[in-house]
Amino acid sequence: MTAGGSDRSRKRRRLEGSDKTREEGEERGDIDADIEKRRKKRAKVCEHGRQRSVCKGCRGGSICEHGRQRSQCKDCGGSSICEHGRVRSQCKGCRGSSICEHGRQRSGCKGCRGSSICEHGRVRSVCKDCGGGSICEHGRRRSVCKGCGGSSICEHGRRRSGCKECGGGSICEHGRVRSQCKDCGGGSICEHGRQRSVCKGCRGSSICEHGRQRSKCKGCGGSSICEHGRVRSVCKECGGRSICEHGRRRSVCKECGGGSICQHGRVRSQCKGCGGSSICEHGRVRSQCKGCGGRSICEHGRERSGCKDCGGGSRRVKLGSK
Repeated sequence: MTAGGSDRSRKRRRLEGSDKTREEGEERGDIDADIEKRRKKRAKVCEHGRQRSVCKGCRGGSICEHGRQRSQCKDCGGSSICEHGRVRSQCKGCRGSSICEHGRQRSGCKGCRGSSICEHGRVRSVCKDCGGGSICEHGRRRSVCKGCGGSSICEHGRRRSGCKECGGGSICEHGRVRSQCKDCGGGSICEHGRQRSVCKGCRGSSICEHGRQRSKCKGCGGSSICEHGRVRSVCKECGGRSICEHGRRRSVCKECGGGSICQHGRVRSQCKGCGGSSICEHGRVRSQCKGCGGRSICEHGRERSGCKDCGGGSRRVKLGSK
């Protein structure tokens, strides 16, 4: 071999060696970067199993003085809150990116086959048949299960956000759920003064083709209807979670100290002494008051559900009774 050929061979070997060294260095760099990334990710997770920056217990940097994520807090003027007072991406009025053509959140829309909808037509995380991660051993949502000491349950045994004693964020100055309060102009209240989702006049998303709440409609096979043809949560045979040990609805049971029972021993919303929200200016239950155009009263002056002419039974209510 000539001297020139020998030099070229040595040069080629040096180049090949440097390429190999560079590749090994890049590979080591990728591994180190991956390790560093995982280390940082672990560092972001707090002792409560949440991201430290958004953990209330750790007073994360993204949590404001009101206990909410700063960007989504109305009181802090969060950047994610739109002019309608809602999270911008979930606001229909702003045509938020999370809202589909059916006017629902895309991920939870059955029509769009949202990613959160399982094969049973329910939200996957809360579907018992799918063994949803949010379902506890008692068959309830873990966060709102008293038996599990759910994070959303306060010391009074109620949902923290809806507890008056705890000053829940969902409770307005009138002592009602803010989104459902007419005086506050709640976002869930429609032009007819009803909850938009269950308003027939607005064709609410929860109203089925039979004019009933879809989840409670037997004809639609509503998810809330049990094998006995009743709403599952209030069915004694099914051991409904709303039925107490005395065989009554827990919320209206005096012996259980139901949350809906007022100091006068009546259902709070229907108590005149407490100024119940269901009592109209005429001193009657609003839904059954003819003067207020109560939704339970049909054109024949009977309770709609019990009117034969309207397709009901035969009961007649005393219009004017108090």
